Amino acid sequence: MAGHSHAKNVMHSKGISDAKKGKVFNKIAREIMVAVKLGSPDPAHNPRLRAALADARVKNMTKDRIDRAIKSGIPGSDDKSTYEEVRYEAYGPGGTALIIEGLTDNRNRTAAEIRTALAKNGGNLGETGSVSFMFDRLAEITYPASKATADAMFEAVIEAGADNVDSEEDAHYITMNVEDFGTVRSALEAQFGEPSSAKLVWYAKNDIPVTGDAAQLILKLVDILEDNDDVQNIFGNYEISEEDQAAYKG
Repeated sequence: MAGHSHAKNVMHSKGISDAKKGKVFNKIAREIMVAVKLGSPDPAHNPRLRAALADARVKNMTKDRIDRAIKSGIPGSDDKSTYEEVRYEAYGPGGTALIIEGLTDNRNRTAAEIRTALAKNGGNLGETGSVSFMFDRLAEITYPASKATADAMFEAVIEAGADNVDSEEDAHYITMNVEDFGTVRSALEAQFGEPSSAKLVWYAKNDIPVTGDAAQLILKLVDILEDNDDVQNIFGNYEISEEDQAAYKG
């Protein structure tokens, strides 16, 4: 299992409990609120909101919950919450590197909680820039595999100006430079409709195979971080076998 963002490699895809699903919905709602506050409540004119709404639909978030999140982000709403974007760079078990992104209303609390989670599970918080050089900052667009054959998607992606497409059994994962994100997204949406995901990601330049106890610690650490309400995304340069994943008790 690699630490990048492909859906098939996301750890909680092994089955999300109702409690976990509630946390996932809370995080999406927070992203929707922030997207509206920073832009517009109209997704047609707000790419960040459009991406958050696509994520909400993929994860079966109810329309009522989505609408409430949008209303909460509109200036003058009763919700006075103010969230800021944060990013932490960290070292994980087995010599791995992690980038943790979040939205928080209390930077000190979030940093303390992440530092504690790392310290208890074989990792430690690093300085800004300490691990990001091991990753490439890219834009990623995802379409279900049913949208096109691998050859057809490849042709469309090249025509749109993206750098690469990785067609797998469940989906097409398209990557490009951040600067080309808007242009490529518009071209692909015109041909295939709204993607299931469109976001900025951190791709590890080289994955580190991790096994045994170190693998179990990473799985536990990521579970704990994902359980934190302030954490939105976790990217890592680890690669964990299916056997080690299966051995993880959660």
